[in-house]
Amino acid sequence: MTQSSEQLKALVREKYALIAQQSKDENEKSCCGAGGCATIDYTIMADDYSTLKGYHADADLGLGCGLPTEFALIHEGDTVVDLGSGAGNDAFVARSIVGEKGKVIGIDFTEKMIEKARLNADKLNFNNVEFRLGDIENMPIGGNIADVVVSNCVLNLVPDKKRAFDETFRVLKPGGHFSVSDIVLVGDLPEGLQHSAEMYAGCVSGAIQKNKYLDIIANAGFTNITVQKEKRIILPEEILAEYLSPEQIKSFAEGSTGIFSITVYAEKPKACCEPGCC
Repeated sequence: MTQSSEQLKALVREKYALIAQQSKDENEKSCCGAGGCATIDYTIMADDYSTLKGYHADADLGLGCGLPTEFALIHEGDTVVDLGSGAGNDAFVARSIVGEKGKVIGIDFTEKMIEKARLNADKLNFNNVEFRLGDIENMPIGGNIADVVVSNCVLNLVPDKKRAFDETFRVLKPGGHFSVSDIVLVGDLPEGLQHSAEMYAGCVSGAIQKNKYLDIIANAGFTNITVQKEKRIILPEEILAEYLSPEQIKSFAEGSTGIFSITVYAEKPKACCEPGCC
């Protein structure tokens, strides 16, 4: 039976409340932090943040699938919105760039994550980093607020991705832009992976086709859409074996179907003020 959007959100919220209480090491050994996938030491999705300015280990739960802040063209004094801000990892890196004159707003719909992020911000004495409890499909933020929006391995978990990118367009200032790292598919995943609840909360089964993902961004009104980085995600056989038969694993490995992490950049067009330009 197909799960409703609210059921999927409840599943993700439950999983990420648990993840908020786990260590980075525990999260990296599971399917994008979902838990219960394997007890092997693989960092399946996450990239290494530890060398970036503004990195704080307490905020790093090992949940990302890219480094969107590295490509986000953030400037001093910018207002940055981080979608699915978790314990504050990307928000704190962004804060190191915007400086005291800028502002960072993190949005997450898991209360435990918001609590953890606020605690981290308090410990660091950051007065220009704010974390708001809310849904990415209906952001608790006004329109035309952000210079830059970032997100790391989150939008693929949102059931209504069209609504999420429409909301991203709304909160960005004219001329603003986003840089988002996410999980997408090329070809159809085997059914065992596609419909597994664990893998949904673990970033894979919530993913959609790469072309469809980019089309949603374009249809939201964004321009200059660019894939800044792309890497294939290799799931270890120990994890695949929990969902697929040996024959299916062999077929999956040899086929053209793939799971990819992509970092996508796009711009909200500047406001049109000249006669006849609209």
